[in-house]
Parts: sequence; C-alpha cells; structure tokens
Amino acid sequence: MPRSATPPLAAADDAVLQQLGIKPELSRRMGRFGNFAISFAVICVLAGGMSLFGYGLGHGGPVVMLGSWALIGLLTLLMGMSLADVVSAYPTSGGPYFMAEKLGGPRWGWTTGWLNLLGLLGAIAGIDYGAAVFTGAFAQMQWGINPTPGLTILIFACILAVHGLVNVRGVRVVNALNSIGAWWMIGGVAAIVLALLLAPVQHRSPEFVFTHFANTSGFDSVLYVCLIGALLPGYTFCGYDASSHVAEETTDAQNSAPRGIVRSIWVSWVAGFFLLVALLMSIQDYQGTLNSATGVAPAQIFLDVLGVFGAKVLLLVVIVAMLFCGNAEVAAASRMIWAFSRSRALPWSHLWQKVSGTTQTPVAAVWLAVGAPLVLALPALYSPAAYGAITAINAVGMIPSYGIPVYLALRKGTAYTPGPWTLGRWRRPVGWIAVLYVLAITVVFCLPQSSPITADTFNYAGVSLAVALLLAWLTWVTKGRRDYQLTTPSDQALVEGLV
Repeated sequence: MPRSATPPLAAADDAVLQQLGIKPELSRRMGRFGNFAISFAVICVLAGGMSLFGYGLGHGGPVVMLGSWALIGLLTLLMGMSLADVVSAYPTSGGPYFMAEKLGGPRWGWTTGWLNLLGLLGAIAGIDYGAAVFTGAFAQMQWGINPTPGLTILIFACILAVHGLVNVRGVRVVNALNSIGAWWMIGGVAAIVLALLLAPVQHRSPEFVFTHFANTSGFDSVLYVCLIGALLPGYTFCGYDASSHVAEETTDAQNSAPRGIVRSIWVSWVAGFFLLVALLMSIQDYQGTLNSATGVAPAQIFLDVLGVFGAKVLLLVVIVAMLFCGNAEVAAASRMIWAFSRSRALPWSHLWQKVSGTTQTPVAAVWLAVGAPLVLALPALYSPAAYGAITAINAVGMIPSYGIPVYLALRKGTAYTPGPWTLGRWRRPVGWIAVLYVLAITVVFCLPQSSPITADTFNYAGVSLAVALLLAWLTWVTKGRRDYQLTTPSDQALVEGLV
C-alpha cells in the first residue's frame, strides 16, 4: 500500500485545492498506483467484456467485436488523454462537473454534474447486477439453483451492502482493495487466456477470429450492425473518471490522476483484446454459445473447453473481478455525491456532505451510492426492459459528461491554463477528435439494437438521456439557480484569506 503523503507534498496538493476554492477535508492516502487501480477496476474488461460478449456474437460476430474494440479503444484513449489534461488543471472530487463549471459557468457545471451522477449510479446498478447474474449462473452450475429475478435482486442487494460496509471503512481500505483488484484483473485475464488457449480442444482459425461476421439482430444493413456492434467496447470503456473523483485523496494529484486515467485505458485496451481473441478462438458451438442455457455466453465457452470444474473456477475469477469493479465504482460515486452536495446541488445536501471524523470518509454519501442503485434495479423484478432503461444512463450519462469539460476547455482557447500534465500542442487536435467521438458514440448508444422493435427490445438509452437532461433542467429551475454554489462561503473565505 502506498505510504501517506509527506508533509511538503500534502501541503502542495492542498494548496492547489485552496486556490480552486476548495477546503481540504479528505485523507490523502492514495498513491499513483492506487489512483490508476480505481479507474482500471471500474473499466474492468472482465465485467463489460464478459457481460456483453453474447451481445457481440449476435451483433456482427468476431470481426466486429475485435475491429470495434481496436477502434473504440483508440478513440477512448484520445478521449481519456483530453480529459486527463483538464483533470490536471482541476484535480477535485467533483470531477467533470467542477471542470465544466470553472470553464463554462454554473449551468454547464450543473448539467454535467447530473449527467455524471446518474451515469455513476447507473454504472453501479449495471456492474453489481451483472455480478449477481454471474453469481446466479455459478449457483446453477454448482447447486442446481434456478436464478429467478427475485433471487438475483437478493444477491444484488447483498453485494451492494458489502460494498457499502467496505467503503465506509476509509480510503486506506478502499485503496488496498483497488490495488489487489487491479492485480486480480490482470492475473485473471492472463489465467483465462492461458487456460482457454492451452486446453486440448479444437480452436478456431485466425481467419474465423478476425473475419467471421454473424448477425442475429434482425437488421439487414451490414454498416448498421457494425455500428450497434460497437456497443460492446463502448459500454466497457466507461468509468475512467474515477481517478478524478479520488483526486482529493491522492498524492501529487495533478500528475497522478491524469496518468491514472490514461494508463487505465491503454492497459484495459490491450488486456481486453487478448481476452476477446482467446474467447473467440475457443468457441466450440457458435449457436450453442449464443443461446447458452446458463444465460452467460463466456460460461458456456468455459464449460465446453474446460468442463464443469474448470468453468466454475474461471467463473469465480470473473465474479470476484466484478466485485472489485463494483466496489471501486461505489468509491468514485460516493466522492462525486459528496462533492456535488458540497456545492448544494442535491436534495438534503447537508447530509451527504458530512465527513466522518474517524475515517475522513463521506459515510452518508457512500450509503446513498449503494442505496440508489438498489431502488433503480427493482423494476428488474418485473421487466428486463425497464431495468435496461435505468442502466442505459450509465454510458449515455457518463461519456457526454467527459466530453463537455474537454469541449469547454477547447472553447476557451488561450484563456485555458493547463496543469502540469498536458498534451501541449496536441491538445487541440486530440481534443476535437475526442469531442466528435463523444457525439458519435452517444448517437450510437441510442440506436435500436434489435428488430422487430417491441417494448422488450426497444433501446431506452435515448429516453434515459432525455430524462436525465430534463431532470437536470427541472432541478436547475427549482433549486440550482437559487442554491447552487461551486464553493461554500467558508471555502471562499479561506481562499480570500490566502490572497
């Protein structure tokens, strides 16, 4: 575990916050690796890549899965580098909303904050519910238990409770678990790749892996299927803003947080590519994998290649990785809730901005970060489509919230002052590519994914985005323009006292 900051470095970090109008309140116990680990754990290719693997098989197949992974990974890296440049200038727990406010004004900050917050809550719901689904698949294999919607929700609630209990223990515990989780995911990907490729079974040819196209979406257009097939990497490469949300608990935050964002993306990009190649090479029965009785396509591959025991072991590796992922997301979301409440942007903000004197952790914000996703997931008891509408806000909320501060920094031109970690002369060309990517992928997220379009197959991402924007507008009209304040009066007095 990284050591606590030395007094001079801690003082320098806190001085940056004070210049931004923020009173330091959290404990700086997270080092450079820990900051990388939280974003790497949130991206978690063993969660997104595995959960959406079956979707990819039916929406373009291997050629689209690997091609889109390569392209979207590159564009995400450019997006992450652009966001990292702005994070270096504004290393606060508020993350994107604080940057947007500083660069564009209160309305930009308010809208970005609500998009980012709802995206984070949707991410927790999606990640931990996915862990519950995989746990149900394991229970079916091990004990023959039927994973009913009620049982899945119960498992989901237990996972959330555990994540809440862990996060209220303080950043030292969270940092340790994130570091362990990062190595677990790297080791887990390596173990799955080696186990599948070294198994004495027939493997698919490189021609199949890199050129085979498959389409069960119901749409005839190859181009359209390629677009919606890009959702596999599009949904996976989310959450790297976590490094910014723990910036106030990180030493040398102006360098550590941006580096954490960039490193988490490229390591995930490389690891995920090898994972997908190994899974695709190991498919024994394409249709059988696509329509697996387990409900989890990778679990069927594990069963076909390694047998029941081997499948159980690898499924446990994936489940544990998902648990690390969800725990890291709760940490990021709770800090965002705390910071947003510090700006008086949430109902009952005085509750969520409280920090424990013992652990220097926003305890109430942690429990809100696990309680809200539980409420959001309850529709899954009755309608998978309704649950999909809730969790769709993950990507359509988070990715635009990354693009907004980058766009605003570009709009300021020479008036924007970068931090010590900067792209320099590459900032503008890379930034504009990133902004255009955000616009394009947000549209793709909202496209219909299956035909015929029914209530169960309808893509509610566009509806979720519209609801989020409407909620942001309504809360601004009723509360934001009256109460919202990026820095509290006491913080402002502290800053003025330094001048």
